[in-house]
Amino acid sequence: MSNPRQVVIALFGAMEKNDEAALTHLLDIPALMRASQEDYALQKDSARVFTNPEDVLKDLTGEGETKRVWFSLQRIVSNAQIMGETATVDVTFVDKDASRGYRTTFGLHLKHGEWRIYSFKTYME
Repeated sequence: MSNPRQVVIALFGAMEKNDEAALTHLLDIPALMRASQEDYALQKDSARVFTNPEDVLKDLTGEGETKRVWFSLQRIVSNAQIMGETATVDVTFVDKDASRGYRTTFGLHLKHGEWRIYSFKTYME
C-alpha cells in the first residue's frame, strides 16, 4: 500500500477480522517491541513490555487489551503527513460517554518499499 493513511485503516480492518497474517504485513513488529517506554493501549499508566511478536499480535486481535480499548471508542483517521521515508497518521479515539478524546500518532516508515507502522504514541485531549 502506497498511502500511510490506508495502511492505518487496513490495520483496523485486520484487527476487526483477527487477521494476524495481514497484521504482520502492516506492522514493523520488532520496532513496536523496542518502543516500550509507554503503553500504546489507551488509559494505561505503565507500559506493558512485549517479549515476542506473538504477544503483540494477540494484543491487537481476539480479546487483546488494545483491540478491546480501541474498538470500544469511535475512531477518526486523519490524513498522513509524509516526510521522506517516514510518515505520521493521527487517529483520534473518542470516548463519547466520558466526553474525552485521545489522539494517537501512528508512526510509519518505508520498509522494503512498503509503509509499515512502527510506533503508537497517545495524547489525552
